[in-house]
Amino acid sequence: MRLSVTALLVILALCYYEANAIVCPAFAVDLTEFIYFPDLLYRLSLAKYNAPPEAVAAKMEVKQCTDRFSVKNRLIITNVLGKILLNCTVTDVKAVLNPSSA
Repeated sequence: MRLSVTALLVILALCYYEANAIVCPAFAVDLTEFIYFPDLLYRLSLAKYNAPPEAVAAKMEVKQCTDRFSVKNRLIITNVLGKILLNCTVTDVKAVLNPSSA
């Protein structure tokens, strides 16, 4: 259940934001780090955001859950997220190039 909520939030964040925006490359990198980095390395990666300790703790708690996924399932999730990123980026680039079609 928790994963489906997380996946829903990711999809909403990627596909339902300002129409002329393009997915931030840093967001894509952060998703990859979240899925594949060990806890200590990911915690260091989060330091660049200067987030409050409670937010970091919450993110690390979710990461503990996703760290239990098998490598195969992580690859499947990465593949799906990659397709979503690609689809949303292509849609947004089209909207930027041709605003009348949006």
